[in-house]
Amino acid sequence: MNTTPPVSFGLTTPFAAALRVRTPAMKVDRDAILFSAKSFAAAMLAYYISLRIGLPKPFWAIVTVYIVSQTSAGASLSRGVYRFMGTFVGAIATVAIVPSFVNDPLLCSVVLASWIGLCLFFSLLDRTPRAYAFVLAGYTTSLIGFPSVADPGAVFDTASLRVQEISIGILCTVLVHRYVFPKPMTGQFTGKLLAILQDARRLARDALAGTPEENRYDRHQLSADLLALRGLATHLPYDPAAVTPPREALNLMHDRLARLLPLTAEIQDRINFLRIGEGDATNELTALVGEVQAWIAAGAAEDEAAAQLIAWARSLQKYLGSNPATSDERVEANLAGHLAEMIGLLADCARLGQCANSGRRPQTAISLHGSARAKGYVYHRDPWMAARAAMGAIIGILCGCAFWIWSAWPEGGMAVSILGVCCTLFGNFDAPAPFVVKYIVGTVFGVLTSLVYSFAILPQVTNFAGLVAVLAPAFLFAGSLQARPPTTFMAMGITLTIPILCGLGTHYTGDFAVSLNTVVALFVSVGFGAASMSLFQTFPSDIAINRLLRFSRRDVCRRALGDAPNEAHWMGLMIDRTALLLPKLKASGKASPDLLDDMLRYLRIGYAAGELRKRAPYAGREAGAALVELLFDVATGFGGRSAPTQAAIVDLEQRIDSLITLMAENSQKNGSRIVDLLIDLRFAFGSRGTPRGAS
Repeated sequence: MNTTPPVSFGLTTPFAAALRVRTPAMKVDRDAILFSAKSFAAAMLAYYISLRIGLPKPFWAIVTVYIVSQTSAGASLSRGVYRFMGTFVGAIATVAIVPSFVNDPLLCSVVLASWIGLCLFFSLLDRTPRAYAFVLAGYTTSLIGFPSVADPGAVFDTASLRVQEISIGILCTVLVHRYVFPKPMTGQFTGKLLAILQDARRLARDALAGTPEENRYDRHQLSADLLALRGLATHLPYDPAAVTPPREALNLMHDRLARLLPLTAEIQDRINFLRIGEGDATNELTALVGEVQAWIAAGAAEDEAAAQLIAWARSLQKYLGSNPATSDERVEANLAGHLAEMIGLLADCARLGQCANSGRRPQTAISLHGSARAKGYVYHRDPWMAARAAMGAIIGILCGCAFWIWSAWPEGGMAVSILGVCCTLFGNFDAPAPFVVKYIVGTVFGVLTSLVYSFAILPQVTNFAGLVAVLAPAFLFAGSLQARPPTTFMAMGITLTIPILCGLGTHYTGDFAVSLNTVVALFVSVGFGAASMSLFQTFPSDIAINRLLRFSRRDVCRRALGDAPNEAHWMGLMIDRTALLLPKLKASGKASPDLLDDMLRYLRIGYAAGELRKRAPYAGREAGAALVELLFDVATGFGGRSAPTQAAIVDLEQRIDSLITLMAENSQKNGSRIVDLLIDLRFAFGSRGTPRGAS
């Protein structure tokens, strides 16, 4: 059998072999060069087709290729779909707005700016790659609408032509990235998934060893990794790979990894409190911990071994919890139950990982633990922050429109249209200005290159092949920059500037005065955009951090009162908030471990409080009343604008201890589970983590 892989488009095997990776650095360079070559080929193909069918501004097809192109085939297709949808909706909105309000320039400006702000608002609420469609709906209106104010009768033709030019660019991008050395998203996704599963096993192993400083970073980083994994998963339905991980398996795995994050903290607290391994704990419990460590080290993939360990842990939990003589024995029973849960989660993840790699849907009975119903990733959304950013964009655009109307600047329509693009394109950052600065640096390079092309090189070109040859160096260089995340925005400044300033149309149209006016409008608009976004669209990191923490405390209050989503939704939401908190803490320079630990503590308290609220009616009359009162006080402590005081926490801890004693004497059916949850709540408050015997 011939096992030689096929080579696309007749490219020779030696050339394919030359693309093989030797080192990680060479892989990055290889991928960047290949991406740049494919993007340039797609851009020239789109340009050629646009010229052949007589479109008046074919350079928009080139610009579209570089905006849509992504490093994987699936991401390029999904981005192309979202761009087309956004462009089409934006064009319709422009055709509806401009002719209706053109006789009142101020009102027309307000309506256009409001539409752009509304699109930005929805893009910030969506928080998935689909948000790009909202961004495009906004800045397409900006690009078409403001320049069309001077000639409103042609707005329909302009919008129609723009949709055609952009559609050609999208089509060429998708075809080239899909069929010329395609790079499937599935491979990147699978690699990330395997890395996360390895990190989860290491996190569990470190928790069993009781090493908080070693796994603190891993635990919080897992939140960011799950967010990145979700972003990659959004592109999977568009990927050309033969095997695509089923959504159900991915959602199930996310739920289990989300639960594993606080569970490892629970286990670590018990390990440190009981001083497992130092001779203070029950011998059989110490042996169980050792066996679980060995099972995890072996890969945590043997279902039979997992089932035996779970049975052992449950048996030990029942034995230790049946008639505990001391509070420490209750903690030992609680730890045994958590070990059983963690084993089940890890076994589930190993099995679900196999389903994801093979493309098989998980069976109904996949789970050794918990429910097989999947919730999946849950996004935190902040309408107030989104509205504030949208209002900032509207104010900035209206300020630009006011200057344009007041000065009667001939290039004002173009300047305001670019300003609208900046306000929407960079509006999803808390502090957009640094990214705009990178874009300006690329724009400077693009302007200088465009002037050289326009007045020194392009006048000498007499055919399309020659044009492709002279454009190749600049675009290949910019494309390689675009493939590298640190220089992506700089590359955008180059690839979006050269086609427009060079006027790559149906024939050479070099005019120094026009080019100079365009350059002035470009730098004025981008510079004003950076200043405007610094004033109106920049959010201090402290405000964003405090809002995330306040939202989390509010939801702890809601869960304690029984007015909150289920446990899977709660854990997913808190995982996302932790992932959002990580870069904000890095930007603010705050003591990130402490605030991240606060977020994890809120997750644990909210989980235990919500579960206790559901079981309160079954706790018996006296214990149930005491439990409801306790939860009400927990809600009161977390319902304010600040965290509960240390004195309030100490009081709650004392009441939890009393309630544990009362429930231990209760013969109700759910008594042992309520005791477990009360122990969880007690440890989540923090002070119970002191090892026994320590002063």
